[in-house]
Amino acid sequence: MGKCVNHPDRETSYLCMKHNTYLCEECLKCRDPNIYCKFRSSCPIWFLSKRKEGLDTEEKVKKADTCDEHKVVFMPDGKEVVVTGSMTLLDAALRAGVHLNASCGGKGSCGKCKLIVESGRVESRPDVLLTEKEKKENYVLACMSEISGDVKVRIPEEALEKKLKVAGMGNDVTRQLKELVKNIQPILMEIPLELEPPSLVDSVSDLDRLNRGLKKEGLDISRLNIGIGVMRELASAMRDENWKITASVIQKKCSSEILRITPGNEKLRSLGIAVDVGTTSVVVYLVDMEDGAVIAATSGHNRQAACGDDVINRIICSEKDGVAKLSQMVLMTINNLISEALDSAGADYRRIKNVVISGNTTMTHLLLKIEPKHIRREPYIPSVSEFPILKAGEIGIMADPIAAVFIMPGPASYVGGDIVSGLVYTGLHREDPLTLFIDVGTNGEIVLGNKEWLMTASCSAGPAFEGGGIRWGMRAEEGAIEKVSIDTGTLTPSFTTVGNLPPRGICGSGMIDLIAEMLFTGIIDAGGKIRLEHSHPRIQKDGDDLAYIVVPAAETAMEKDIIFSETDIHSLVLSKGAVYAGFTVLLNQAGLDFSMVDRVWIAGGFGRYLNVERAIMIGLLPDIARDKFKYIGNSSVAGAYLALLSEDHRKEARDICNGMTYIDFSSNNRFMEEFTSALFLPHTDINSFPSVKKLMPSGQDDKRM
Repeated sequence: MGKCVNHPDRETSYLCMKHNTYLCEECLKCRDPNIYCKFRSSCPIWFLSKRKEGLDTEEKVKKADTCDEHKVVFMPDGKEVVVTGSMTLLDAALRAGVHLNASCGGKGSCGKCKLIVESGRVESRPDVLLTEKEKKENYVLACMSEISGDVKVRIPEEALEKKLKVAGMGNDVTRQLKELVKNIQPILMEIPLELEPPSLVDSVSDLDRLNRGLKKEGLDISRLNIGIGVMRELASAMRDENWKITASVIQKKCSSEILRITPGNEKLRSLGIAVDVGTTSVVVYLVDMEDGAVIAATSGHNRQAACGDDVINRIICSEKDGVAKLSQMVLMTINNLISEALDSAGADYRRIKNVVISGNTTMTHLLLKIEPKHIRREPYIPSVSEFPILKAGEIGIMADPIAAVFIMPGPASYVGGDIVSGLVYTGLHREDPLTLFIDVGTNGEIVLGNKEWLMTASCSAGPAFEGGGIRWGMRAEEGAIEKVSIDTGTLTPSFTTVGNLPPRGICGSGMIDLIAEMLFTGIIDAGGKIRLEHSHPRIQKDGDDLAYIVVPAAETAMEKDIIFSETDIHSLVLSKGAVYAGFTVLLNQAGLDFSMVDRVWIAGGFGRYLNVERAIMIGLLPDIARDKFKYIGNSSVAGAYLALLSEDHRKEARDICNGMTYIDFSSNNRFMEEFTSALFLPHTDINSFPSVKKLMPSGQDDKRM
């Protein structure tokens, strides 16, 4: 028995073991319902407060109060955990340290946390995300399945294959990037020291002794700070292992700080994380900070997509639902990917000491819970463009709480750290050739220049090239149609998919191929309208539009026709028009034209499968020599990787950000003129595309055949 924390005159037996406080019957309410608590499965306050709110049934409360213990075994590794009450399999997996891909946070909406029940019994709620075949094979969703007895479950082979793939992608990235940094300079260093014990002859203080040891290691102790919390632990930490210690020191822009002193000087493996926070996708590299090897690489869909496909909709959503909600959504995405990478490497998150995050301005503001609403309001000013070194615990990143976090700086509201990161990786600002750099994602961000000068701008390409707003659009995931050709006689398409799996949709490169093929086989005209009659076997009505049948239902994974409608074509024409207009206006501002450009570098996941010839055919890219085009991959995460390992590259990022001239298209009349001219295939001025003009079918007009 104890006194209620809110009513000291009342005796009560209800004890909150997390906070060690008593609550009377009137005050029975969990104080932290959204935070993990290891006592929750046996906490009467939790279950009685849920009951009072009408969120639980009498039967479930009774079951929880009995505190029956159940053993859960996860195969094939044989990891075991004992749970109580009515926990889900996902809760049990978290407790056992078994990674399951629950990208929706356990809400049952992603269908990825699949397990196979081999023995025992669980109570699973009906779920449409499991196929009938999977249900017959005892598949369940871990987040939707409550444990009602001892149970043995198996992680499906497809999940184990994903684990191996995550590690394999790390090997591929290592071969590409590892040699780019010769001298590794982390932000947070763990410095092992063996100090001389004090004596009557050497009687300096513990802190002075520490500073002396750090000075021998080459640190500038005149710019070295230490907090009161570390000083309070100093005496015991130094003496626990006979003056052998490890000092965790963070390197800031103008000073350094000792964040932790731990007993012992054994050198442990230090890990780092490079993160690309895209509007649509998030990419994570897990890096060995000793040699720069990428141990694992993984990616996933940004959960914020539920709040809109582009940054403007995200900002509007944050104004309505709060910045904290969107921050939590992207943090869940990042942390789930970090967990996936750590699981594939068999590593502990507490060994992550350094983090670099690259993303557009809106994404970084939302991640850090910084109000972004003024980004979309004239004069379009962000709250922060260059960030100080932060700590992972302040943000909520799955890492050691004192892990140093460097956020890539961004020069403007619509040109962010992801573009600066791309320049750090490509080095175009260090070279003579005049280069046009384009990252086509949800925003089309462009840089023009060389080592003498840099201009940058952003055009709202929209999410179409990443699958947003397109009926059967999707990212370049397994089952996405990535390449298309159409027979000129039968108008029947042939295609390839990512992973050579049954088609599930069309990714950006596939859509560009498709439009180009439809244009040059005469299926559509220069305005994007279908020229065939709706009675044609490859055409069907889609509301008021006509649509081309890309894949009949019998050949798809969903048993539905994959179609490409006039509305889909219009969305893509708008996107390509914005990108091409951005090129044209930026060159015009510099007094240049396309003939003067030496190189065109294309970045982002979209460009991986891009057929340059087809992109020119539809007017997305300029009609210049094909050998000037080069795909450079995900330059945002590559630049984050370089900054993770090198202080020189972190400084370079700041210099690039401060040295770019930003051109605002929102008030530029020339941009609207060029945009309007680009809303045809390939362009209103066909003479700008001489090679395409030679291939255009004769007699195209708006009449349908």
